[in-house]
Amino acid sequence: MGRYDILERMIECGIVAVIRTDSPEDLLDVTKALYDGGVISLEITMTVPLAIEYLPKVKKALGKEAIVGMGTVLDPETARMAILAGADFIVSPVLKKEIINLCHRYDKIAVSGAYTPTEILTAWEEGADVVKLFPADTLGPKYIKAIHGPMPYIRISPTGGVSLENVGEFIKAGACFVGVGGNLVDKKVIAEKKFEILTERAKNYIEEIKKARS
Repeated sequence: MGRYDILERMIECGIVAVIRTDSPEDLLDVTKALYDGGVISLEITMTVPLAIEYLPKVKKALGKEAIVGMGTVLDPETARMAILAGADFIVSPVLKKEIINLCHRYDKIAVSGAYTPTEILTAWEEGADVVKLFPADTLGPKYIKAIHGPMPYIRISPTGGVSLENVGEFIKAGACFVGVGGNLVDKKVIAEKKFEILTERAKNYIEEIKKARS
C-alpha cells in the first residue's frame, strides 16, 4: 500500500491511537482491543521496550487492514529500522527533514511535530504529509481553525489532551485526524487487563468523530 493510500485510510478513520505501554507483552492485546473498536490506525511509540521487534508481530496479528506506525522517532536511523520492520507511517514530535526524506524514499507517511505558525508552515514546506500539533490541549481547537485561515491546505493532526469531550471540536475545527494517547490507551486499564474497556472507548471515539463529520 502506497503512502497516499495509507494517508487516505488514516484520514477516513479520523483517529490514531498513541500507544505507550510499560511492557511489550501488552502490545498484542492492546492493539487488538483498539482495532476491534474501530481504531485501525495504531502508533506504537519508541518508548515501549522492544517496540521495533514487536511491530511486525502486531501487524501479523491484526492483518493487512490495520495501519501500524512508529512514534516518538527522533532520527532517520530509527525511522529506517521501523520501516524495514513494517511501519506504515512514522511520527516525530519534532521537525527533521532527514526523517521526512527517508519516509518518502520508502513511500511511507511522515508526520512531523510543530507548534507555532512558522513551525507548522516549515514542516509542511519540508514535505511532511501531516503536521502533528503538539501539545494540542494548550492551544485548543480554535487554534487549528485560526491556522487554517491563511493556510487551509495544511493537514494538521492535534495530539496531546484530545479527549472524548473535545475530539468532535478538533475534527470540526479542521483536524484531518487526531492522535489520542492516555485518554484512550489507559495504563491503569492495561495493568488490570481490562482490554474490553479499551474496545468500548475506541468505539466511543469513532462515534464522536462520525458525529462531528456528519
